[in-house]
Amino acid sequence: MSEAVSGTRQGSDGPLLDVQDLVVHHGQLRALSGISLRVFPGEVYAIIGANGAGKSTLLRTIAGLHHPTAGSIVYDGRDVTGLRPERRATAGIVMVPENRRLFPSLTVEENLKVGATYARSGPWTIDKVYDLFPWMTERRGQRAVQLSGGEQQSVAIGRALVANPRMLLLDELSLGLAPVIVQRIYGMLPQILQSGVTVLLVEQDVSQAMRVATNLQCLLEGHTTLEGKPSDVTAAQVEAAYFGTAGAVAGQPGDGSEA
Repeated sequence: MSEAVSGTRQGSDGPLLDVQDLVVHHGQLRALSGISLRVFPGEVYAIIGANGAGKSTLLRTIAGLHHPTAGSIVYDGRDVTGLRPERRATAGIVMVPENRRLFPSLTVEENLKVGATYARSGPWTIDKVYDLFPWMTERRGQRAVQLSGGEQQSVAIGRALVANPRMLLLDELSLGLAPVIVQRIYGMLPQILQSGVTVLLVEQDVSQAMRVATNLQCLLEGHTTLEGKPSDVTAAQVEAAYFGTAGAVAGQPGDGSEA
């Protein structure tokens, strides 16, 4: 069922990211309830679910933009639950946010330079980003506000890459983009993985997530309803988990297993 983007586990056998029993509130509203996941080096781990499921909240909490009420976030063997966002970025956790959030008055190159503010040492430079997205070379002086949605998304990915992440958080890459543009952007994933980057992906487009993921987890109203490898779940199970169909949810959510 899956055509997962290939990635190889690097370094130790342990997870690069280990999230356990995460609880997050927005005021009085509980947005996440006991979410656990383990992402190993070289993987593409996909979080799927409908609007309001808690997907973006999960990514923003891992990036340090939300503070959990309970639970832990361990990255590369280190507890980073209380670490500030910029400290997580310098440690290698970098996010491409929903809706890109570029600086519209800055040029393509200036937006890329913003990503280098908390950069680690590594293979990604602005010139390497231009190699990945050749159209940027001639348009490096163009302001971000003048770009199409797909072009802005590419700049947002490039901005994250120049920070040289080990863990790249991608929030709704396909949102508002034409299918051909989505396929073009996802086509860059193998090159990104080959540079040693591990990806945690949030996506409403289930079919796209299933094609690229090595593991996935479905959220519904802040709870895990399904997790496993795309090849091990059926379309009916995914649909049931996505919409909360009674009696049809499969898997062992929250057990933290690799499968």
